[in-house]
Amino acid sequence: MGPLFPLNGDPDGLHFEAWTQLAAWAEATERVEIGALVTCNSYRNPQLLADMARTVDHISARAGVGRVILGLGAGWFERDYEEYGFEFGGAGERLSALARDLPLIRDRWSRLNPAPTRDIPVLIGGGGERRTLRIVAEHATIWHGFGDPATIEHKHSVLDQWCRRLGRDPADIERSAGVALTPGRLPEAVSDYTANAEALYAVGTRLLTVGLSGPNPDLGPVRDLLAWRDARRTAPAR
Repeated sequence: MGPLFPLNGDPDGLHFEAWTQLAAWAEATERVEIGALVTCNSYRNPQLLADMARTVDHISARAGVGRVILGLGAGWFERDYEEYGFEFGGAGERLSALARDLPLIRDRWSRLNPAPTRDIPVLIGGGGERRTLRIVAEHATIWHGFGDPATIEHKHSVLDQWCRRLGRDPADIERSAGVALTPGRLPEAVSDYTANAEALYAVGTRLLTVGLSGPNPDLGPVRDLLAWRDARRTAPAR
């Protein structure tokens, strides 16, 4: 949902703009939290993005509490930049912009009328150990990483170190990752991705995502992963 063109399958396949979809999903759903994984920080003025997230937060509210998560990344998909007229620049420039804009987003939330219904969670995606994970430690509610369980475990350790350097409790940041070892592609069998989910859980991941593609995706993997989750919840403690 974050990029403006498909990341897998037909590069010119069917696709829609993410935040417009989120507003519709906010109205059509009641319990699920919603967000883009992730919104590219380069594509919108950060204060406008803050207002957009606040608006979807209110549309999604049930019993006065919204359900939107603001997922953000520094950006990397060059085709989006070229075709929509954004300046691509270097990775360092995009990371600097992300670090600059996150405080602006929170400041805008503090001044909007009406205010957001809750402290909107900020999810940051990316695994760069020198800059991205430092930005996560400074600003994020949730970190989303990519890779196999061993890679994710290592990134957790690096993020924990950044948190300690900056005086933040590492437990304040929820850990998220995809059950597919290759982003955007499901494992070959149910046993593969439930095994991946179990291994990711074992290293501290508590928010697990499943990638789906196309206008009519197969939701079977989602049902299977939910069954794994429910079985894990009800399993007796060892």
